[in-house]
Amino acid sequence: MVQHREIVDWVDNRLGLTAAVLKPVPEYSLDPLYWLGALMVMAFLIQGITGLLILLYYVPTVDQAYVSTLFMIEHVPLGQLIQTLHLYSAYAMILLAFMHLLRQYFASVQKKPRELMWVVGILMGLVVLAFGLTGYLLPWTVVSKSATDVAVGMLGFLPGQVGASLRFLIAGSGSDASELTRFFVLHIVALPAALLVLLGLKMYMFEVHGAAEPLSGVKDKTRILPWFPEAFLYLVMLSGVFVGLLLAASVLFPLSLPPKFTPQTAASYTPQPDWYFLWVYQILKFSAFEGSGVIYALTLIPLILVVVLMLPFYDRGKARRISQRPTYVTIGMIAVAELVVLTVWGYMTPGQVIPDSQAIMIIAGTALIVSVFAWAFYRTRTGSFFKPAANGSRVKSIAALDRFPMLTALFSLFLAVACVTVPSSIRLLASPGSHGLLLASESILSALSLYLMSRILKSLVVIHSVEVGLP
Repeated sequence: MVQHREIVDWVDNRLGLTAAVLKPVPEYSLDPLYWLGALMVMAFLIQGITGLLILLYYVPTVDQAYVSTLFMIEHVPLGQLIQTLHLYSAYAMILLAFMHLLRQYFASVQKKPRELMWVVGILMGLVVLAFGLTGYLLPWTVVSKSATDVAVGMLGFLPGQVGASLRFLIAGSGSDASELTRFFVLHIVALPAALLVLLGLKMYMFEVHGAAEPLSGVKDKTRILPWFPEAFLYLVMLSGVFVGLLLAASVLFPLSLPPKFTPQTAASYTPQPDWYFLWVYQILKFSAFEGSGVIYALTLIPLILVVVLMLPFYDRGKARRISQRPTYVTIGMIAVAELVVLTVWGYMTPGQVIPDSQAIMIIAGTALIVSVFAWAFYRTRTGSFFKPAANGSRVKSIAALDRFPMLTALFSLFLAVACVTVPSSIRLLASPGSHGLLLASESILSALSLYLMSRILKSLVVIHSVEVGLP
């Protein structure tokens, strides 16, 4: 132990790590969930190192992009490992950013005084997605080029000069050479610079506000640990495990490069984006968004992002526990479930236009199932989710009134599900060759929607009586 302390003191005397601006950390923050953002930064560092090695061989021209990438994979020592590690660390960045977002949302750490930390974090997540979009094109494969052409082509549906300006900013003059050059510059210069600026801002605010308290609360005598060596060693060990897992995955599942893009190969290929954009791809395939209707999808998706970005400014209650936030927790669960369903659904139906009735049934059905699960959870943990508080308690009456908007929204959702599934069930029942599984699922959704509508309607009436002061 003495020898260990001497080594620590020797390193600290030479490097001055204890005098760093990084403040001590509370003991409860030594939890991997608190370090998801740090692991994302570690993945970014791996991206930078492997990216610099790739730049030694990569040539950003239409003729040489694919050839130089293939040369590195097949002829450069450890070239395939470096390319694979670069790809998987990019995937890890996206996945960790999403996990970090979920942790922040469900732990409700975006509340005062961390509102701007949430905003900066969302902007960092968008930059990470932009990394994936721009880097996806650079190998110039038929998969990446076809998917990128679809994404860039969507900008042409935006009104006025908005679409043309964005398209020029992202893809240049419109030629293949201009598009590749623009994506290359964005990927290795503009986006890293933007991420570093946002990261510096996020770290500064984190050092000011510190780690958010856990939902279970903080004990009176919570230990405060110095950054060096305790927190530093914890980060080193956590990062070591993370890098080891990435290396193992890269060795066991090496990158296999798809064919080079040519107009001939593209004609026989159904364009489909990488997994992190499949949910957007699936929404764009809905029949209502086909053709000129795509403008509605291109408006809906940014609106969703704005709603998420502005969350701290309308979710201003002091409650943070999951048991005290049924509305936001249920909405978050629905959002996660919809993303998973849309991603898997998009992967399973490449190039297929989705009928509106099917889209409504699956989207609304997913929301319905998650809402029922949330209702069962809150009924078990905190009493009835739909039943308002007993009369005579002002605090409970206010809590009941707070549930009114969500119950109204749920009633509208279940009504939409019923409006689609009830006629469809009757039509399938009257068809001699109807699909039994589809009929059963739609019948269950219909019955469940009608039942929950009746329960919610009763609760709305009782809550209204509380609002108007009826005995």
